[in-house]
Amino acid sequence: MFGGLGLGLAIVRHLVELHGGTVCADSPGEGMGATFAIKLPLVKTESTEEVVSKTSESSLNLNGIKILVVDDETDSRELVKFIVEQAGAEVIAADGAKQALATLTQWLPNILISDIGMPEMNGYMLLQQVRTLAPQQGGQIPAIALTAYAGDYNKQQASLAGFQGHIAKPIEPINLLKAIKDLIITPVRAG
Repeated sequence: MFGGLGLGLAIVRHLVELHGGTVCADSPGEGMGATFAIKLPLVKTESTEEVVSKTSESSLNLNGIKILVVDDETDSRELVKFIVEQAGAEVIAADGAKQALATLTQWLPNILISDIGMPEMNGYMLLQQVRTLAPQQGGQIPAIALTAYAGDYNKQQASLAGFQGHIAKPIEPINLLKAIKDLIITPVRAG
């Protein structure tokens, strides 16, 4: 009924085996469907709360710092908000560029953290709009780009667009907090 090249399962098997796991298949008979089970070794890692707690204790305290987080993806936005709030920052989260620009008319943050890949107005366009504002309205706010693209070219593009920092997704809490702290300690003038 549904045909294919069978590449999907071969790719899954390859990826699972690269991680030290196994793939098993079972079927009661032709035309009866199939069940696939993946077994992966369990590796204990630190939770986000543990990492944030440790970094907060090690001078990455953001008390008194106001941060505007902009991301259209709820999970990503809430994760960034959680990480920086746990470090003591005051945060307003916006679900897109329009909401972020509206927020800037009423609240002046110390740092802007924006996703790049957003619909309607992407992070580059948002920062371009922000840079047209007067300094007292946030026109010179230091900005960090969040993006799934982590290559040197992407970092360069973010820098050319006016971002002072670049954080790749998935977000590592310690890297995010260090990037924020670096901008607070040595602010870079936007321009």
